[in-house]
Amino acid sequence: MRAAPTILHLDMDAFFAAAEQASKPSLRGKPVVVGGLGPRGVVATASYEARRFGVHSAMPMGQARRLAPHAAYLVPRFAFYRAISGQVMELLGRLSPLVEPLSLDEAFVDLEAGGLADDSASARRVGERLRAEILATTGLTGSVGLAGSKMLAKIASEQAKPDGLVLFEPGTERELLAPRSVRIVPGVGPATGDHLRRAGISTVADVVEAGEDELVRILGRAHGASLYRMALGHDDRPVVAERDAKSVSVEDTFDVDLHDRLRIRLEVERLAERCVARLRASGHSGRTIVLKVRRYDFSTLTRSETLRGPTDDPLVVREAAERLLELVDTTGGVRLLGVGVSGLADYTQEDLFAQAEAEAGAAATTAGASTAGAGSAAKAAGDTADAVTGAGAEAGAGSGGGAAGAGDGTGAEGGAEGAGGLLAAVAAVVPRTAAEAAARLWSPGNDVRHAVLGAGWVQGSGLGRVTVRFEEPTSTAPGRVRTFAVDDPELEPADPLPLVPGGATGAEPAVPVAPATPVVRAGG
Repeated sequence: MRAAPTILHLDMDAFFAAAEQASKPSLRGKPVVVGGLGPRGVVATASYEARRFGVHSAMPMGQARRLAPHAAYLVPRFAFYRAISGQVMELLGRLSPLVEPLSLDEAFVDLEAGGLADDSASARRVGERLRAEILATTGLTGSVGLAGSKMLAKIASEQAKPDGLVLFEPGTERELLAPRSVRIVPGVGPATGDHLRRAGISTVADVVEAGEDELVRILGRAHGASLYRMALGHDDRPVVAERDAKSVSVEDTFDVDLHDRLRIRLEVERLAERCVARLRASGHSGRTIVLKVRRYDFSTLTRSETLRGPTDDPLVVREAAERLLELVDTTGGVRLLGVGVSGLADYTQEDLFAQAEAEAGAAATTAGASTAGAGSAAKAAGDTADAVTGAGAEAGAGSGGGAAGAGDGTGAEGGAEGAGGLLAAVAAVVPRTAAEAAARLWSPGNDVRHAVLGAGWVQGSGLGRVTVRFEEPTSTAPGRVRTFAVDDPELEPADPLPLVPGGATGAEPAVPVAPATPVVRAGG
């Protein structure tokens, strides 16, 4: 524990929903819910107005709609949120070299390391100045907690919400923690909380009264001892500027259970490609491929395969995921699929099989060059045919071409079977058509621009029509509403507008298309 409250915790207030309200004047002061809008979507963020109806993060969207039927339900604009988050993190970086981001909207800062605070008064000044700078830079508010430890700083920021600052003086930890639920202690989740409750321990004061020996008996030595120290207010965890990623993964929940084995395999291939794209973007490779399958009855299965060395080859990851899928019974239907890579490294080990094939091919070419006559001509013709076949298969794997890859732009489905039967079947099983891609442009909340009426956002769409409200972040009153045909040539997707002059926009296409990732083979 520190003698001064020089650990700061910042948590932006209802970040996604607040960004949407700031962008859309007609939604200010009204309930807004951001998340997946499908029948199996979940709430990412709810505005404070929506929370009054009982809506909260991670709630099924269907339940949220029943609780708050008149709220505005919008799809997330992650590029926009990331751009604003980048501005906030830049402000935090000016305070200290030790900034520990926890998510897009939350971070710890070690003010002592930045030399800006050494007592309560200076820490409070820094916190208030930070809140003002965030508002001026982004147009949004954040809550700040200051304390002598990470645990108490986070508790303080929660108490400060919304748009406030709370400072806990060192030395008051026991008094502050005693009446609070044991769930407030880091590491105590729902399962551990229920376990403790059954033992008669529901508050932090109960934890202290139970004593370390009893907690060790209930939870085990490591967890029990750690919980007891935390309950006493002893939290020596440092602010860590960089935390190593342990895994990279992607998953999708489907609106309707998947039953067709070919469709399931296709989705696994697509997820594998997306996972590799994310893996490469992070500058990592990995050894262990993990497949996650949630079945129709909510039972979840995971299967993994560990390679001989780390890889970021999409073909290797995809083939491993397909092998793992063969180990899973999907009878009855699948509601969620995920592909992940763990055992991360910052280098790759070339696929030994591919290397052996390349060496064998080089040897064969050398041998063929020294052969004369008709035999040589026949050999050359055979090599040419093989080369064309190989190039076609590799191009398919790398480009994600064909109808299947065109829809979501991940390039996932192109070459698992070369130019053979799978690609033809894909078009029938998963028709990712231009119409479907266009429909995603008109999701509620997306930005648009009309050639005459200017900037606006989608309120809803269906039956070939799209309803748009024309307003900007600087508008002083709600904008007017108009309805158009979805193929109206004067209406097109647009980049977000900044919330304040010079603010971030995260400008990118409304439906971003990831570039194809070429397959790189050893010796190729």
